[in-house]
Amino acid sequence: MTEPRPVRTVFLVARRELNARLRTRSFVVSTAVSLVVLAGFVLTQSTLFDEDHTTRVGLNGQAIAVAGPLRDAAMQLDYDVTTTEVTDLAAGRDMVSDTELDALVSGAPAELTVLVRGDVDPDLRTVLNGLVQQQVLSGLLASVEELDADQVLATVAKAGVRVDSLEPADPQHDQRLALALIIVVLLYVALLLYGSMVAQGVVEEKSSRVVELLLATVRPGQLLSGKVLGLGLVGLIQLFAVGVVGLLVAVLTRVVTISGPAAGMLAWGLLWYLLGYLLYATVFAAVGSLVSRQEDVQSVLMPITTLLVVAFVLGVAVLSRNPAGPTATVLSLLPPLSPILMPGRIALAAAPAWQVALSIAFMLATIAVLARVGGMVYRNAVLHIGPRLRLRDVLR
Repeated sequence: MTEPRPVRTVFLVARRELNARLRTRSFVVSTAVSLVVLAGFVLTQSTLFDEDHTTRVGLNGQAIAVAGPLRDAAMQLDYDVTTTEVTDLAAGRDMVSDTELDALVSGAPAELTVLVRGDVDPDLRTVLNGLVQQQVLSGLLASVEELDADQVLATVAKAGVRVDSLEPADPQHDQRLALALIIVVLLYVALLLYGSMVAQGVVEEKSSRVVELLLATVRPGQLLSGKVLGLGLVGLIQLFAVGVVGLLVAVLTRVVTISGPAAGMLAWGLLWYLLGYLLYATVFAAVGSLVSRQEDVQSVLMPITTLLVVAFVLGVAVLSRNPAGPTATVLSLLPPLSPILMPGRIALAAAPAWQVALSIAFMLATIAVLARVGGMVYRNAVLHIGPRLRLRDVLR
């Protein structure tokens, strides 16, 4: 069966873009630089969460008395701790749940209980265990009974802080968070880079009048589809290469020990790149067709790039604090933000399957609408040479 001509035409345009971009020096250089930067980040990831981190500890009831000894003991370990008095135990629990506090300590000094959201910081556990053991030893020495040295040592050794967790502890959390942030950064850069490349390509063809020659043989929709498809494949190839090399470096250096989940995160990242690219690329192309000079490209792209920046900033903030919370859930379902936030939440195992499926459905519906509107704008504006067009005029 003969392949339909429109489909063949789209693939010919896509192949032209693919061949032209893959052979450029800028593609090779940008890929190499991305690999070096990612490898350097992976190799230094082991200290990423230890630098400039202050543990916020709330003290309730009798535990307020250990504030001074807690800070002194932490200082000896070069461990930065701030303490806050919490009068209401329920309010303190909510503060831990909302990540306003890293831990809430309550109870008598010899029987401390620490409430955390997931797992207690090892340094904090060491400090609190030391304080409890000191209190137990002081109590034993103050008793009037004759004490056996071995019994004293055994009693002190068994003493320690009791840990309560609001959520099951995840020993892989730090690695998952690092991988989630890497995915967010890669997706943000890829969407911004290749979306802008689509717009610049459209303007370049307009300013050089090449588009007039191309439209003599192909339809505007076919030209737009081929351009979006070709540049999207270029971005997919580069993102795949960078992701695979970064994953191999992380696994071989033992920085990442969860190779199976990490490979799954990479696959999800590639899928969300495709969805995000299809969402943004048509918009970039349509907006780019409104101008005829390269000097005007950045001004018309500003609203779209600003939206991507907002998605990136929100992604980093939300994923670092509460990726399973209502704010993260709602934001990750919004199509303009989903390509950045949802893959990060998936990497952190914070998004149930129904949320992922719903987000993909929203994305596909939005892509269909934007493709129709963007194609209309491109078709009406791509042959215009002269001052910048207004969007409402083009839609008419």
